Amino acid sequence: MSRLQERFASLREQSRAALIPYITAGDPGPDTTVPLMHAMVSAGADVLELGVPFSDPMADGPVIQAACERALAHGVSLKNVLAMVTQFREQDTQTPVVLMGYMNPIESMGLGTFAGAARTAGVDGILAVDLGIEEASDVVPEFTAKGLDSVFLLAPTTSDVRMAQICENAQGFIYYVSLKGVTGAASLDTSSLGSRIETVRKHTQLPIAVGFGIRTPEDAAAVARVADAVVVGSALVNLVAEHADDEAGIMREVPGVIAKMRQSMDEARAESANTA
Repeated sequence: MSRLQERFASLREQSRAALIPYITAGDPGPDTTVPLMHAMVSAGADVLELGVPFSDPMADGPVIQAACERALAHGVSLKNVLAMVTQFREQDTQTPVVLMGYMNPIESMGLGTFAGAARTAGVDGILAVDLGIEEASDVVPEFTAKGLDSVFLLAPTTSDVRMAQICENAQGFIYYVSLKGVTGAASLDTSSLGSRIETVRKHTQLPIAVGFGIRTPEDAAAVARVADAVVVGSALVNLVAEHADDEAGIMREVPGVIAKMRQSMDEARAESANTA
């Protein structure tokens, strides 16, 4: 059983939803990332999503684009990101780490070389935003052979046929994009989220994580009532940007938000259980 499977199984037994924070590796500087990863876990993060800086992050909005630019200005590469995961694993061998990024850096390193290096570093899953289901048969087996889960995105506009194809190839968990557009694009509307997630559940038994548009503890709580995991990204990356010259501020504010979301999510789940 993989680290992701173990973590979701443990949370399911506790009737809790996973909290998955995203940060861009190397933002605002390389030395901040690993300490921040540990701080997020201490604050209540269950899985860490680590963004690989890329010069053309087409699925991301201005907030994460700017984070990539800050990291790239420090020369942070895919190899550097893997080194950060290796350093993180020196103290934490339990928390799953998923890399989120684009195929270009992976292909530049070489698919097999990357998969081996990622596994050695202690990566658990890969979410390549621009990996289409049509190319999955060339990529997923390489990851699977190294024990890496391939995480895929589903959107509100994904057809039933394509949804079934994606779910058939997905591993670890499904990342459901709660709104149309890029990361950080709009406010979250949870009114119809439950029915959309139930549609996804018809195609998979994997945990379903919801991301995009989650900014507040209230947002996180609403999603936790209907999904298996909550992904928060732009709201945290915004805090990193606001405190780019103040590492102490980053280490205070980002875990602070995570702790509040964790509490709200647990309270929402407990409330739902009491009223069931």
